[in-house]
Amino acid sequence: MALTNNNSREFIDDADISSFAFWKRNFVERDETFGLLRRNAPVSWHPHLETTIPPEVHGEVGFWAVVKAADIRFVSQNHELFSSAERGVMLRPMDPRQAMDPTFLEMDPPDHSKYRKLMSAAFTPKSVARLQDKIGERAHQIVSAVVGAGEIDFVTSVAETLPMLTVADMLGVPDELVETFASAGRNLVDIRAMCPPDVPANTYFAQQVDILRQIGLELVKHRHTHPADDLATALAGAKYDAQFMSDDEITSVMMLLSVAGNDTTKQTTTSTVLALDRNPGEKAWLLADLEGRIVKSVDEFIRHASPVIQFSRTATRNVELGGQSISAGDKVAIFYCSGNRDEDAFEEPEKFILDRRPMPHLGFGGGGVHFCLGNGIAKVQLRAIFSEIYTLLPRLEVVAEPEYLCSEEFHGINRLLVNTH
Repeated sequence: MALTNNNSREFIDDADISSFAFWKRNFVERDETFGLLRRNAPVSWHPHLETTIPPEVHGEVGFWAVVKAADIRFVSQNHELFSSAERGVMLRPMDPRQAMDPTFLEMDPPDHSKYRKLMSAAFTPKSVARLQDKIGERAHQIVSAVVGAGEIDFVTSVAETLPMLTVADMLGVPDELVETFASAGRNLVDIRAMCPPDVPANTYFAQQVDILRQIGLELVKHRHTHPADDLATALAGAKYDAQFMSDDEITSVMMLLSVAGNDTTKQTTTSTVLALDRNPGEKAWLLADLEGRIVKSVDEFIRHASPVIQFSRTATRNVELGGQSISAGDKVAIFYCSGNRDEDAFEEPEKFILDRRPMPHLGFGGGGVHFCLGNGIAKVQLRAIFSEIYTLLPRLEVVAEPEYLCSEEFHGINRLLVNTH
């Protein structure tokens, strides 16, 4: 099977990563295709992702897929060459008539720097330490509630709750609005599955954004007169060029936190429970010294789960990468999911090995200005929830095949039936 296309924009017929059908496959099946690309065409040209938006509207032609860890790091760490701002970071073609103000993920310095500085106040080691006890308490309450429950959906009963509450705690979202806030974020992640059949997808998307917008604006307005030790208070007082944040800027922050803060940790938690169930030797090793081994195991949880599949960039000038000539203006997709299975970066990358060392995973990005701010808080949550799960539910067992999320952005599981015994 020949997959080479050096210095060519010819599409590779044997490596379809653009169709809806491809993204309906599970992670292992998709990685068979990415494995072919890693071995034979580490930088390759593909048609734009399948979409119902007409080409004359979205204007996309195709994209370069970057699938090796070293190349992903190069793109990530050179924002001058590969812009997040020029055409955003979403790979799927969009209708420009429905474009929204960018989140700070879709900015380059210096604009990106001002938002990152603002957001980083909520993710400093001191801020994370302040939340640690609360996260531990929340984790204990969540898992205690399902002890003796028998068969449950692990996603809705356990995995999604802690990240939802943690983000709400960081922002200062009132208890009565936490579920509304989290639900809107979940709906944005999986629009195709969550959108009612009688509602256009773009309308449903706008409705969910408006929910987050209203929560954010009311919260920030309240914090102007009732400050607290939370991110909403920081947003309320934030100024740039002597101007307070606009309503649209606040909305973009709410969108980012509700989606990224909730879904990535939820999906890592769910995927790891499945991986431990399918790898009883690794589970036994972990449980033999749960307190001592959970810290070193978390990075393998993240690498193996790879909850963020990819983000895209736009080349700002002509550049050579992986033997290919990329032109200024070309879209470039960096597939973290493939980098985390790169045979040149990891020994036996397809295996789930909890004491794997070294651990140069791409679960938080490939470095550079967009390295994940929430990496510390994510690790605290994962340590807390798994400590509680396997202390209170050591015989937890998966009892049915998972129902996978269909997405080119997030790898995850929508439903996972387990027995708590």
